[in-house]
Amino acid sequence: MNDNLFKFAFTMLVTYQLSVAWLPPAMAGLVIGAVFILPFLLFSATSGQLADKYDKTRIIRFVKNVEVIIMLLAAAGFLATGSAVSAWRAFQVPLLLGCTFMMGLHSTLFGPVKFSYMPQALRESELMGGTGMVEMGTFVAILLGNVAGGLLVALPGTGPLYVAIACVSLAVAGRVVAQFIPSAPATDPELRINWNPFSETWRNLKRAHAQPMVFRALLGISWMWFFGAVFLSQFPSFAKEVLHGNEQVASLLLVVFSVGIAIGSLLCEVLGRRQVEIGLVPLGAIGMTIFTVDLYFASRNLPPAALMGVAEFVRTPAHWRVMADLGLLSLSAGLYSVPMYALIQLRSEVTHRARIIAANNILNALFMIVSAVLAGALLKAGLGIPVVFLAVGLANAVVTAYIFWVAPAYWQRFKLLLGLRV
Repeated sequence: MNDNLFKFAFTMLVTYQLSVAWLPPAMAGLVIGAVFILPFLLFSATSGQLADKYDKTRIIRFVKNVEVIIMLLAAAGFLATGSAVSAWRAFQVPLLLGCTFMMGLHSTLFGPVKFSYMPQALRESELMGGTGMVEMGTFVAILLGNVAGGLLVALPGTGPLYVAIACVSLAVAGRVVAQFIPSAPATDPELRINWNPFSETWRNLKRAHAQPMVFRALLGISWMWFFGAVFLSQFPSFAKEVLHGNEQVASLLLVVFSVGIAIGSLLCEVLGRRQVEIGLVPLGAIGMTIFTVDLYFASRNLPPAALMGVAEFVRTPAHWRVMADLGLLSLSAGLYSVPMYALIQLRSEVTHRARIIAANNILNALFMIVSAVLAGALLKAGLGIPVVFLAVGLANAVVTAYIFWVAPAYWQRFKLLLGLRV
């Protein structure tokens, strides 16, 4: 939540309130996003080793200590808005960009610990539900962080002050909660750290590739992030250019998408009967394609209109189909991703689990970068946003069909799941 509150408030600040010659508003979101994701590519391999070598709870507390320091620096950056000291104002954006990088590093260290902690703390019958709760919490936190960041920074005159207070308060709250997390002993305390991120990343990918079920799950999860990144990045433009809605409508789309993933993540435990049920993955993949294709048909012929707010938007019947498609495709993404996250945690070697999860984070980051490049290329070629969504939906059918063809266990469990439910 703090990541997204900070990033979105910073983006809005540069877009609407500051005039920075070397960071124009049109580039602000891309630059801030790239700076945040860079540590995932550079340091995930190292963070995975640290999570295997040391007690995970100690790492969590250390990371949360660092977050408090980063947010104090960020608070100073936000408070420079409107300052009479020109040198402070000149240093404001570089300081906030530095904090963006450090928050990316903070999340890079936390990711492998988070997912490798759960198999040590939960029984196998609890792993699917625990993973679903973490996925649900993640997307709800993204939603709340973006909404809070946008609302706070827009407060006339006092917005940056309230953003600074919120960022520091959330960091302190996270550190307090971390104190109550039970200990999780090191799984490979004799590990010698390889500080070369490139050779270590390659080594982790080779290790994952030696376990075909795990490696295919890594690719499947990375594809889900490719798929989801297209929608998350296009919501503002989709709301304005296609649905003729204002910023509130864009926020509504984000709410529907996030709630859908949260519900799908929580449903995994119920539908899987408290087991790691990979039969849910084809069900989610089919839903992702069906509802994305229907979203294209639901949104392609909407009549021109003046920009409307949420109240007017929801009064239009055609928009309910759009929101239903968004909610159901994101619910399907939750059903698709949670079993594969749980499978990675369950099937990875205990002594290398965090490093495998770190490799997954690297693949996720690469897939998201490729997603942004390809979506940008399609839009630049003149294709509309609904067509881009259609292309991603059809590509999802091809990619997931290939994954399930080379891993027939998914389809076998899917057919068995249907037999149990019908």
